[in-house]
Amino acid sequence: MFNTARKTPMFDKIVKLFTKSPTEKAIALEETWAAHNYAPLPVLLKRGDGVYVWDLEGKKYLDMMGAYSAVSHGHSHPRIIKKLIEQAQTLAMVSRAYHTMTLGPFMEKLCKVSGLDMALPMNTGAEAVETAIKAARQWGYLVKKIPENQAEIIVASGNFHGRTTTIISFSSNPSYRKNFGPLTPGFKAVPFDDIEAIRAAITPNTCAVLMEPIQGEAGIKVPRKGFLSDLRRLCTEKNVLMIDDEVQAGLGRTGKMFCFQHENAKPDILILGKALGGGVLPVSAIVGTKEVMELFEPGSHGSTFGGNSLASAVGLEAINVIEEEGLVENSAILGDYLLTQFRGLNSPLITDVRGMGLWVGVEFDPKKVSARTVCEKLIEKGVLSKETNNTVVRMAPPLIITREQIDWCLAQFREALRELEEEVL
Repeated sequence: MFNTARKTPMFDKIVKLFTKSPTEKAIALEETWAAHNYAPLPVLLKRGDGVYVWDLEGKKYLDMMGAYSAVSHGHSHPRIIKKLIEQAQTLAMVSRAYHTMTLGPFMEKLCKVSGLDMALPMNTGAEAVETAIKAARQWGYLVKKIPENQAEIIVASGNFHGRTTTIISFSSNPSYRKNFGPLTPGFKAVPFDDIEAIRAAITPNTCAVLMEPIQGEAGIKVPRKGFLSDLRRLCTEKNVLMIDDEVQAGLGRTGKMFCFQHENAKPDILILGKALGGGVLPVSAIVGTKEVMELFEPGSHGSTFGGNSLASAVGLEAINVIEEEGLVENSAILGDYLLTQFRGLNSPLITDVRGMGLWVGVEFDPKKVSARTVCEKLIEKGVLSKETNNTVVRMAPPLIITREQIDWCLAQFREALRELEEEVL
C-alpha cells in the first residue's frame, strides 16, 4: 500500500499510472509517441468482423464510417483474408522490376469494370491523385502542345484529394495549407457544381478538370443532376481531360460501381483507392484512355510497392467480391432507404440531409450542437461515425450492411438526438 501521508509529484504520477484503465493506458501511449495529426474520438478498438467492431472492454459498435469507404467489404471479409494469406505465403513483394502473375489480371479487371483502356497501380489515394496530375500534364505538353511549364488544372473549391504538398496547394481549406508553403502553382479553383464557372476558367493552357463526383470531406455535397454529364461534354468540346476522383465515391459506394455511371459520364482518367484494398491493404490506381496512359515511359513514374503481388491479388479479389456478392445493388437499395429515413428524423438540430447510395451526410446547426458532440453521443449508443467540416456527421457503412442493422442504427440516432435536444434546447 502507498503511504498517502506524504504526497509528492512523483507519487501522483505513480498513482495515475497504476489507476489508469487498460484503455486509458493504450490511448496515453499513442498520445505520447504518435504525432498529433489526428483528433480521434475517445474509443479504443481491438477487433472487427463484418459491420461491427469491439473495444478493449468488449463493447460492440456498429461501424457507420467504414474507414472513409476503405472498409466497404466489411471488416475481415473471409474471401479477402483468405486471398491475403494465400498470396502472402506465395509471393508478396518483388517490386515492378519483374513481372508477376497477379498484376496483369488486376489491371485487366480494373479496365473492364471501368470501360477504360489501361491502368497504373499505386498505394494510397493521394499517390493516385498525384499520378493523375502527372498524367494530365504530360498529355497537355505532348498531345495538346501546351507551352512548357504552363499547364493548368481546374479544381473545385471545397475539394479534398489528399495531403501531399502538391495536393494541399489547391485545397481551399486554410488549415491544410498553413505553414506548408511554398505551394505548388498550376491550379485554378472554381465553385463546385458550377459548369459555367468551369467554362469561364478554361484557357488554351488548361489540360484537365479534376473533380470529386461527390465531395466527401466537404460534407457529402452532391452536385445537381446532370452536372457530371455536362462536365463530360464541356471537357470534350474544349479538348480538356476529365479527371474523376472516386477514391471515396467509387466501387459501389453510391449505388453504382462508379459514380460517373449514374450519368454515363466516363472520364479520361479515373482515380481509385480505399475500397480497392478490401479493407486490409493500401491499394490505389488510376485507369485511363490509351491516349493518356500510353505516354508513360520507363522511368517517368513508379513506386516500389505499387502493384506488388500481394496488393494486386487483394485488389482483384476486392472487385470480385463487390460484383459477386451484390454489394453495388445493396448500396443502391439500402442507400435509398438510409437517406429517406435520415431525412425523416425531423430534429430541430438538423439543417440538412444529403447523400447517394450508402453515403449520407447529416448536417447540424453549429449554434445548437457540434457534429463531434453528436458523434461522441453516438459512441455511447454503440454507433461509430465521424464529423467532417465541423458541422456534418457522415454515414458510410460497409456495403454489406442489412436493413435490420440500419434500423438499429436509426433507433440509436433518434435516441441520441432526443438526449441532445434535452441538453441544448
